[in-house]
Amino acid sequence: MKISVDRLHSSLKMVALFASFSCVALLFSPQLYAQTHAQTQTHAQPVLTDANGQPLPDNASEKVVSVGGSLTEIAYALGKEDALIAVDTTSVFPPRALTDKPNVGYMRALSAEGILALEPTLILAEDGAGPPDVIALLQEARVPFASIPARYDAQGIIDKIQLVGQALDAQKEARQLADQVRRDLDLLKSRISNIPPAEKKKVLFLFSLRGDRLMVSGKNSQASAIIEMAGGENVMTSFDGFKPVSNEAVLSADPDVILMMSRAGSPTASREQVLSHPAISATKAAQSGALVVMPGMYLLGFGPRTAYAIADLADHLYPDHSLGSSALFSRQKPGSAQ
Repeated sequence: MKISVDRLHSSLKMVALFASFSCVALLFSPQLYAQTHAQTQTHAQPVLTDANGQPLPDNASEKVVSVGGSLTEIAYALGKEDALIAVDTTSVFPPRALTDKPNVGYMRALSAEGILALEPTLILAEDGAGPPDVIALLQEARVPFASIPARYDAQGIIDKIQLVGQALDAQKEARQLADQVRRDLDLLKSRISNIPPAEKKKVLFLFSLRGDRLMVSGKNSQASAIIEMAGGENVMTSFDGFKPVSNEAVLSADPDVILMMSRAGSPTASREQVLSHPAISATKAAQSGALVVMPGMYLLGFGPRTAYAIADLADHLYPDHSLGSSALFSRQKPGSAQ
């Protein structure tokens, strides 16, 4: 019996030692850790609640005001556009949304009176809608107010689709759309991962060009996220969000590509204005004429069309890889004019 106990203790020591070495190996192997972590973690199904954390009433989906272009786009993709009684000015896709529905104004400059006059059963808004005092008034009203969190990655898009599906009583349709979008994003991520590190392009997202100062994107923004998802590298990482920067900062960053967005109804600086700007003219991007302009909501909306936007941007960055082919995806490419 003594021998058996000793053998058991010896075996347990060997198991413990092996486990210790395995943990150390994971710590020093990011790829292995990431793979193991992904396999052991499950993402919980998001649940939509009102501003007070309460479940939405049964009639919430009857008369919905959609504040946020990606939310409106998802509603139409789910076939639930009839549930929308109004949209905001960022709801540019599909184009008929702004012609079919009353417009409650820009999502960051809303009017509580105008929205409440429509007698909605639910106000569905993207995170960041405002101004804050108006949002506070809407949240205090008896009409349920639900905010969709902003998250700029693949899972954020999936969660957004599922939350809109809950709001519009279209959970089945939302699951189907989310599965399609996930497949497209996963396939695209796999293709982009094959781009050699030596070919990685440095990208400057130029939000606006006003006089001598450039407004650009730093890290932790929609623009930074889309650049990285397309296989590029955001050259401005010393700050978060969007900020004006000096000419010297842009020249020092020396981007390979300048990325801009066009906005419906708003003028965009001409190609000559951008590439001849003192902060840009001496960069690699200007010397090679690498200026990419894409529709704003298509590029930064983080909705059902984002996989296609990533593919189109990747095609601009890496034209030899043909990442934008519609043959890559599980469904026909939707319009991208907005």
